[in-house]
Amino acid sequence: MTASAVRVFARTGYHATPVTAVAADAGISPAYVFRLFTDKLGLFVAALDHCFERVRGALDAGADRAAGTSPEEVLEAMGVAYAELIADRDLLMLQVHAQSACDVPEVREALQRGLSSVVRLVQGRSGAGDADVQRFTAYGQLCHLIVTLDLDAVDASWASALTTGMTHVPSPA
Repeated sequence: MTASAVRVFARTGYHATPVTAVAADAGISPAYVFRLFTDKLGLFVAALDHCFERVRGALDAGADRAAGTSPEEVLEAMGVAYAELIADRDLLMLQVHAQSACDVPEVREALQRGLSSVVRLVQGRSGAGDADVQRFTAYGQLCHLIVTLDLDAVDASWASALTTGMTHVPSPA
């Protein structure tokens, strides 16, 4: 159910997505969705929580694959894992849509909770200091821009200024 919610909310966002669309994607009735979740907001927050579980899982796996144990090596491996993960455009777009719905307190709280868990994981697994964790997170947000705007395909100096040194897995067609 949460995979369907991620997929459908990623296309049209929180405000524009009816629960019936998620139910149809999942192959279940809207009534059954409401048996599982109290309302659309609960479903969206569950999808967002699922998204952050996947982010934490990818970062954790990346840390496990690090070439060494220095904070720099662990952060690099985590960054590669995140770049691979956001090739799943649905996962990426859900995060973008959630940010656009931060006027809803529960969505904002879910994003804060998810980001908090990611930052704590990055700090704990890498041993990096605050400045390095901040830079890692800022690069992650830059990755969002690069992937959502397909900046790797833009042949212009301004796009090159943002994409230089950044590598992303192309989204499946």
